[in-house]
Amino acid sequence: MRVGIGYDVHPLVENRKLILGGVEIPFHLGLLGHSDADVLTHAIVDAILGAAALGDIGTHFPDTDARYKGMDSSVFLRDTVSKITACGYRIENIDSTVIAQRPKLAPYISEIRQRLATTLEIAVEQVNVKATTAEELGIVGEGKAIVAHAAACLSRL
Repeated sequence: MRVGIGYDVHPLVENRKLILGGVEIPFHLGLLGHSDADVLTHAIVDAILGAAALGDIGTHFPDTDARYKGMDSSVFLRDTVSKITACGYRIENIDSTVIAQRPKLAPYISEIRQRLATTLEIAVEQVNVKATTAEELGIVGEGKAIVAHAAACLSRL
């Protein structure tokens, strides 16, 4: 078994879509970043890459590369699965937490889990997504950013 952790944070801004786990969440603000700024998917990519000792998202998908501007982060996730499969690993499970003061994410968790499972090519029972607030503390609690943490467990094929 191999275990990796991932973390990402992006600021909330106007005139951007809010994408979490590949799902567009209705909200008046979105996350700012080079790609679609999907903090949840980015944290999961980092967790998987870390478990396989393959570096991090910035190494494989640098924000200095124009090819990734505005890109759907699900592409990063699919490519990461291909990379770890080529190295002889498979995903056993993903556990993740999104920290956002708003919007409330509970109504979207099931859809996010399903979308991630489909992209990762694993069963939905192997993907866990939790949502919490920052209790109005810090930039997340002030509604200025969203954070995601993830853990990935891999095993040999």
